[in-house]
Amino acid sequence: MSIDCVVEDGIATITMNRPERLNAMDAAHYQALSDAWIMVRDDPAIRVAIITGAGERSFTTGADLKSFIPALPSVAELLLTQAGQLLNRGLEVWKPVIAAVNGYCVGGGMTLMLAADIRVAAEHATFGVAEVKRGVFPANGGTQRIVHQLPHAIAMELLLTGDSIDAATAARWGLVNKVVPAADVMTTALAYAKRIAANAPLAVQAAKELAIRSMDVDLATGLRFEQLMLRILQGTDDVREGTTAFAEKRPPRFTGR
Repeated sequence: MSIDCVVEDGIATITMNRPERLNAMDAAHYQALSDAWIMVRDDPAIRVAIITGAGERSFTTGADLKSFIPALPSVAELLLTQAGQLLNRGLEVWKPVIAAVNGYCVGGGMTLMLAADIRVAAEHATFGVAEVKRGVFPANGGTQRIVHQLPHAIAMELLLTGDSIDAATAARWGLVNKVVPAADVMTTALAYAKRIAANAPLAVQAAKELAIRSMDVDLATGLRFEQLMLRILQGTDDVREGTTAFAEKRPPRFTGR
């Protein structure tokens, strides 16, 4: 039972490793996952992250309800808004995140995937937020992101019925980028990651941050943010390397400076 993280060639692969429980997570797993996200955020050697689940049956079913639902948090805990931050709970990670969905992606798994930038799904993957069938609702962004990422009626159907959809339906509604055979999920996710990692990391992070923040600001403010961020990037070593490599007709060697 663990959250495993391996970094190679600028790519961090995070694996939720509890296949005997469909990669459901208790408090200890969530804390370990929080630590992994913070490492991705803070380590300059990491340019992109992949999140997946161990085994062939499940990405993750989210919170282990047996350990969470009966245990009411204290008011003091409730007020610690920055404790145990997660990607889907509000931790700001501007490095791109790819979800490699290898099976059940329900409950907290769905809200985690909704916080990822690119999603690759196995043909047998299942998606849903069934929390209303258990007396609660999909937290950690479940009621927030789904209505931004799906047509309103479809989002509300999933939220209010708790029913699931298959991978083909998820692809049809634009919830995932690609549906592939189970054996190809990680290779497809890695191919995305390598293409992203080859780009200028500061530019990639700036592009993601601007795109995400645009949802909370008016167009004029967003355009101004773009101008300011572009001016900052124009003074970086990576911009000089990018233009030089283009002129010399060779692949650029970006350093993130």
